[in-house]
Amino acid sequence: MGARTTPRAEPDARVRRFTRAERWVHRANALVFGVCVLSAAVLYLPQLAEAVGRRELVVTVHEYAGALLPVPVLAGLLSRAFRGDLRRLNRFGTHDRAWLRSALARDERPRRAGKFNAGQKVYAGWITGAALVLLGTGLLMWFTHLAPLPVRVGSTFVHDWLALAVGIVLAGHLTMALLDPEARRGMRTGSVERSWARREHGLWLDALERSGKGRAPLDHQ
Repeated sequence: MGARTTPRAEPDARVRRFTRAERWVHRANALVFGVCVLSAAVLYLPQLAEAVGRRELVVTVHEYAGALLPVPVLAGLLSRAFRGDLRRLNRFGTHDRAWLRSALARDERPRRAGKFNAGQKVYAGWITGAALVLLGTGLLMWFTHLAPLPVRVGSTFVHDWLALAVGIVLAGHLTMALLDPEARRGMRTGSVERSWARREHGLWLDALERSGKGRAPLDHQ
């Protein structure tokens, strides 16, 4: 009688992508940005301003929401996983440049990416810089004694046009999310289908499987 062979265990169909802390930072950040964008729309679009009214209240909500912009990220620094995400987003490797070239050329062939692809890294860097500029110019507009009139006028110009650009970019971000249900599921539940991870973030999944620890190292991310 031949020796019985133990069947090889199949890998789990799903793989952990985000911790609870990472997901809550994203949700809090989305909430603050959402309040800022919606209140700004009410302030600057006559039709909405007329429908909502109570301009002073809307201004107050917008000011305090703007002041809270850095809070979710600062709170997230308490999470080791979130700090790891920030380091990944701040790294731009050879595979990221290849991904970006392929995307700009509308090449439909599979693209290799780490936990975050080059598009997500560019978006994260741009929106972070924009948020800091909006916060700074907003404070100059809120506390009028901080700067002379010409500086405040310039701050208002920069704030208004950058806010419009942020609204457009956020609309693009939401559109991309709507087109990828598995990415949304990953942010909602913390895990994604292994097949999706292999297709969209293969370098990250490879590193995760090599580590055998449930968390990918920062190399090649």
